[in-house]
Amino acid sequence: MTLRREAFLDQVKERGEYDSAEEAERAARVVLALLGAHLVGDVRAQLAARLPEAFALILLNPLQSAEPLSPERFVRATAAWIEGATEQTAAWDVSAVLSTVADSAGEELLGRILLQLPVGYDLLFGRPQHS
Repeated sequence: MTLRREAFLDQVKERGEYDSAEEAERAARVVLALLGAHLVGDVRAQLAARLPEAFALILLNPLQSAEPLSPERFVRATAAWIEGATEQTAAWDVSAVLSTVADSAGEELLGRILLQLPVGYDLLFGRPQHS
């Protein structure tokens, strides 16, 4: 089921403890653009179908990435794209957005998403995987 834009942003805002919906939206746009560069095919399309339309379009038209970023590099890339961000604040941004994405995706799709990502992204989504 697709989450409404306001509900999605409210969750990101609450988890990121942002002062405004604009801050939450900025973080969501950057993180989803970077995430979209790492997902392919049906998995990306299915995730997009569960996100509000504006965010689905960002996921489907991602930033380009020559190679999958490690979780640490993903956070650094997020910091680079958000004005005034540090690695610490970017880690907070990534966590707020990706934990909301994980809730939207559901466990089955999230498992398929994590299969496409380098090891360690489970922590960024707030869903530690136990081997």
